Amino acid sequence: MVVDRPTGSRHPRYPSIQYPVDYGYLDGVASSDGGDLDVWRGSLASPDLVGIVCTSDSLKRDSEVKLLLGCTDGEVQAIERFHTNEYMSCIVLRRPLRA
Repeated sequence: MVVDRPTGSRHPRYPSIQYPVDYGYLDGVASSDGGDLDVWRGSLASPDLVGIVCTSDSLKRDSEVKLLLGCTDGEVQAIERFHTNEYMSCIVLRRPLRA
Protein backbone atom coordinates (compact mmCIF):
# COMPACT_ATOMS: atom_id res chain seq x y z
CA MET A 1 0.00 0.00 0.00
CA VAL A 2 1.19 3.49 -0.86
CA VAL A 3 -0.01 6.13 1.64
CA ASP A 4 -0.21 9.43 -0.18
CA ARG A 5 -2.46 11.20 2.33
CA PRO A 6 -1.50 10.44 5.94
CA THR A 7 -3.85 10.88 8.87
CA GLY A 8 -4.46 14.58 9.50
CA SER A 9 -3.26 15.75 6.08
CA ARG A 10 -5.36 18.08 3.94
CA HIS A 11 -6.83 17.44 0.51
CA PRO A 12 -4.61 19.10 -2.13
CA ARG A 13 -7.48 20.89 -3.93
CA TYR A 14 -9.84 21.32 -0.97
CA PRO A 15 -7.76 22.34 2.08
CA SER A 16 -10.81 22.36 4.37
CA ILE A 17 -11.01 18.57 3.96
CA GLN A 18 -8.83 16.65 6.42
CA TYR A 19 -8.12 12.92 6.21
CA PRO A 20 -9.16 11.10 9.42
CA VAL A 21 -7.15 7.94 8.64
CA ASP A 22 -4.22 7.09 6.34
CA TYR A 23 -5.44 7.06 2.74
CA GLY A 24 -3.70 5.65 -0.29
CA TYR A 25 -3.84 2.95 -2.89
CA LEU A 26 -2.66 -0.50 -3.88
CA ASP A 27 -0.06 0.13 -6.56
CA GLY A 28 -0.76 -1.87 -9.71
CA VAL A 29 -4.24 -3.05 -8.63
CA ALA A 30 -6.79 -1.47 -10.97
CA SER A 31 -10.08 -0.01 -9.79
CA SER A 32 -13.25 0.80 -11.71
CA ASP A 33 -12.08 4.37 -12.46
CA GLY A 34 -8.93 3.13 -14.19
CA GLY A 35 -6.62 4.21 -11.37
CA ASP A 36 -5.16 2.14 -8.57
CA LEU A 37 -7.49 0.67 -5.94
CA ASP A 38 -8.05 3.11 -3.04
CA VAL A 39 -7.45 2.03 0.54
CA TRP A 40 -8.13 3.45 3.99
CA ARG A 41 -5.59 2.08 6.52
CA GLY A 42 -6.58 2.29 10.16
CA SER A 43 -4.60 2.05 13.38
CA LEU A 44 -5.07 -1.63 14.21
CA ALA A 45 -1.84 -3.64 14.22
CA SER A 46 -3.24 -6.20 11.79
CA PRO A 47 -4.10 -4.89 8.30
CA ASP A 48 -7.06 -7.26 7.93
CA LEU A 49 -9.87 -6.30 5.57
CA VAL A 50 -12.69 -5.03 7.83
CA GLY A 51 -14.97 -3.88 5.02
CA ILE A 52 -15.40 -1.70 1.99
CA VAL A 53 -16.89 1.70 1.37
CA CYS A 54 -18.83 2.31 -1.85
CA THR A 55 -18.86 5.99 -2.76
CA SER A 56 -20.82 8.15 -5.17
CA ASP A 57 -19.42 11.59 -6.06
CA SER A 58 -21.72 13.95 -7.97
CA LEU A 59 -18.92 16.47 -8.63
CA LYS A 60 -16.62 13.91 -10.24
CA ARG A 61 -19.64 12.05 -11.63
CA ASP A 62 -18.29 8.68 -10.57
CA SER A 63 -18.54 5.92 -8.02
CA GLU A 64 -15.77 3.91 -6.43
CA VAL A 65 -15.09 1.05 -4.04
CA LYS A 66 -12.42 1.59 -1.38
CA LEU A 67 -10.95 -1.03 0.96
CA LEU A 68 -10.98 -0.60 4.75
CA LEU A 69 -7.88 -2.25 6.23
CA GLY A 70 -7.16 -2.48 9.96
CA CYS A 71 -9.77 0.13 10.88
CA THR A 72 -11.42 0.42 14.28
CA ASP A 73 -15.18 1.01 14.55
CA GLY A 74 -14.49 4.68 15.28
CA GLU A 75 -12.25 4.98 12.23
CA VAL A 76 -14.90 3.37 10.00
CA GLN A 77 -17.43 5.91 11.31
CA ALA A 78 -14.99 8.79 10.61
CA ILE A 79 -14.43 7.49 7.06
CA GLU A 80 -18.19 7.27 6.55
CA ARG A 81 -18.55 10.91 7.68
CA PHE A 82 -15.67 11.87 5.36
CA HIS A 83 -17.58 10.49 2.37
CA THR A 84 -20.94 11.98 3.35
CA ASN A 85 -21.52 15.62 2.37
CA GLU A 86 -23.52 17.66 -0.13
CA TYR A 87 -21.62 16.14 -3.08
CA MET A 88 -20.79 12.64 -1.87
CA SER A 89 -22.60 9.73 -0.33
CA CYS A 90 -21.48 6.27 0.65
CA ILE A 91 -22.45 2.88 1.90
CA VAL A 92 -20.16 0.98 4.26
CA LEU A 93 -20.20 -2.80 4.04
CA ARG A 94 -18.52 -4.38 7.03
CA ARG A 95 -16.96 -7.79 6.92
CA PRO A 96 -18.51 -10.14 9.49
CA LEU A 97 -16.36 -10.80 12.54
CA ARG A 98 -14.70 -14.17 12.62
CA ALA A 99 -15.65 -16.53 15.43
